[in-house]
Formats: sequence, structure tokens, C-alpha cells
Amino acid sequence: MNDVSTQQENLLTLCALHHDGATVDWHVIARTCQSQAGLEALQAGEIPEDSVAARKSLPVLRGGLEAQDKSRERVASELAAAEKAGARLVTVLDEEYPANLRLVPNLPPFLFYLGELEQRDARSIAVVGTRGASEEGLRRAARMTRGLVEHGVVIFSGLAKGIDTAAHKATLEAGGRTLAVMGTGIAARVYPAENKPLAEKIVEDGGAILSQFWPTSPPARWTFPRRNVVTSGASMGSVVIEASSTSGAKMQARIAAEHGKQVFLLRSLAATQPWAAKMIADGRAVEVAELNDVIKRLGSPERVRKASQQRIQLALAGL
Repeated sequence: MNDVSTQQENLLTLCALHHDGATVDWHVIARTCQSQAGLEALQAGEIPEDSVAARKSLPVLRGGLEAQDKSRERVASELAAAEKAGARLVTVLDEEYPANLRLVPNLPPFLFYLGELEQRDARSIAVVGTRGASEEGLRRAARMTRGLVEHGVVIFSGLAKGIDTAAHKATLEAGGRTLAVMGTGIAARVYPAENKPLAEKIVEDGGAILSQFWPTSPPARWTFPRRNVVTSGASMGSVVIEASSTSGAKMQARIAAEHGKQVFLLRSLAATQPWAAKMIADGRAVEVAELNDVIKRLGSPERVRKASQQRIQLALAGL
């Protein structure tokens, strides 16, 4: 990719380091590299952060830096794959990095994406739910999504079957903006394969598809829970339409609560799923009876961007 900076390449190289079968914790890298000074500290074999993850990563970092040629070869190969796919790169070093995502502790150090990232993405909601959705669930997802779009809200979802697909399609039909967070690399096949035309339509209509993984990464059992972290982190809150006790959408509700995001659970979900009723009873989620229950709790994108800048300043102060 011709437009990748030396700073970005150096950050990716840190992510590719290996030593004794281990890698440096990517969340430690992301939290540290909010600035050039943080990047330089890691390149010098130092981790300013004092945490269990940082202490565990320190010998891996230092050992990996002593033999980083293979890591740089990996980065060059992945960048070539991203370029072939027409994708672009944004990292925590860049102003364009999603403002909401910068505020969570388990943020990814980089994203590859197709389409455009925009400042208005700060005022966004993730609409998610089970892959095996009922017909009524699909209708509820579409109705909620259309209402959010009418209020100028950007819609995030995970490009999965069921509720995610209904949310993306309803957004496009309503003339809104939607972003799909992938559970695979940006240059790998779209999963599920049947949603490849939907992914292409999202980009064509001015939205974006995002991936926090190396561009050639295939789908795996562990990639989809990580996808949920980004879907939650990149938005102001999550609306869960339908989700069983084993659904990834239930996991996203938990993650969103841990992120300090708004968690909205439909009344129909709370009435049928004990986990949802408990989250509401514990004050970790809000029961949604109508669209206004969501809209009135949304903050302003300006506040998000201000908090994002403060996060960078805090990172600088910790060096």
C-alpha cells in the first residue's frame, strides 16, 4: 500500500513480533501507541504501562525486536494483500481512528477498511442479534434501524446472518449509513459468503466494512468474539433485538456494558430471556419499549470526539 507511513509500518511490525511462540499483547500496543512517543518507547523495548499484560509482553517485545526481519516480511505481505483488495489502513496513531473505539481499553491497534470513515460515525448505534432470527425479530430489527436512521444515527453491525443482515439492509433501504465489522481479514472471503453482495453494496452506498485482523486472516472461532468488541467499541451503544443465552449478541451486550456503553434490550427480549431481564434489573441495560428510549439517551458526537482527544492526552501523560 503506497500511502502507508513509516510510523504505521512500525506499529504493524510490533503487532507481528514473535518470540518463543508468543506475541506482544495487541491491546497493550494500542493503548501505548496513541502517540509517536509511545511508538518509540515500544520500539526501544520499553512498555510504559504497568499491568499484568504489559509485564507478560515485555520479554516477548524485547526478544522479538532482536529478530524482526520476519515480522517486517509478514507486514509487507499483508499490506500487499490489503492493497490488492483495495483496502486502506488506519491506526491508533491516526486522527481518523474511530473516536468511540479509542475510548475502550481493549481497542485494536489498527483497522483495515473498504469505503470511508467519517466523523459522523461517532453518533452511532450497533444493532445486533441472533443469526437464527424469527420473522418477527427481523421485522423489529428493520423497524428499529429505520427509526434510528431517520434520526441521523449511523448503524454498526456484524454482517452475520439474521438480525445483522436485516439491520444493514434496512439502513441501506432507508438511505442511511452503515458500517459492517468483519470477523475475517479484509482481503479474505466475506463470511458468510452469501453476504458478499451486501458487503459490496454497503461500500457502494457510502458506508464501510472494517476488520481488526491481518488482511489474509480466515474466519475462526476466536475471531467473532473479537469482532463483537469492535462492534461495541466503535458505537455509542448496542441495541440487542433477539439473542439466546448462547448468542454472540448476548456477549456483545456484556462487552458493551463493560465498555461503559449504553445497552438497549428490547422489551420482547427481556420478557423471554432471563439473562436480558437480569441485565436490566442490575442496571446494566435499559429496556426498550419504543425508539425514543434509545434516541433520548444518545450523547453528542462532539462529546465523543472531545473524550477521544482527552484519551490521547492521558496516554501522553503516562509516558
